[in-house]
Amino acid sequence: MAKYMLIMRADDDSYAKFENIDFNDILEAMGKFNDELIRAGVLLAAEGLEDPKETVVVDFTGETPVVTDGPYGETKELFGGFYILDVASRQEAVEWAKRAPMTAGTKTEIRRVTSIDEFPQDNEWIQKERAWREQTGQL
Repeated sequence: MAKYMLIMRADDDSYAKFENIDFNDILEAMGKFNDELIRAGVLLAAEGLEDPKETVVVDFTGETPVVTDGPYGETKELFGGFYILDVASRQEAVEWAKRAPMTAGTKTEIRRVTSIDEFPQDNEWIQKERAWREQTGQL
C-alpha cells in the first residue's frame, strides 16, 4: 500500500459554477463519495480549504520573504482541497479521483506521498523525525 494525495484544483470558471450549486447538494455528493472511501478503507484524510480571498502568500523569489495578503490577482488553478488515500497503486488512486463529484473545469492532481523510510536512515534529522513520529503514534 502507498499513500497518494489527490489535490483538487479549480479555476475562476469552475469556482463560479460551484457557487451556483446548492450547498446541501454539494454536501450530499461529497458525503456519499467520502463514505465510499471510508467503506473501502482507503481514506486517511480529506479537507477543503478556505476561500482564496483569505489567502496569505509568503513569496521567496527575492532575497527576503515577502508576505502578501489575498486574494490572488489571477486564479488560473487554485488548490481547493485534498484527500490522502492509502491504496495499492497509482492506478487505484486515479480510479478513485475519477469518481469524485467535481464540477466541470476542475482538475485533480495525484501525487504519491513519500515515506520517511525513503530518506537516509543514518541522517541525524531523519532519526529525530522518526523518534517524534514514533512518540506521537504516527509510526
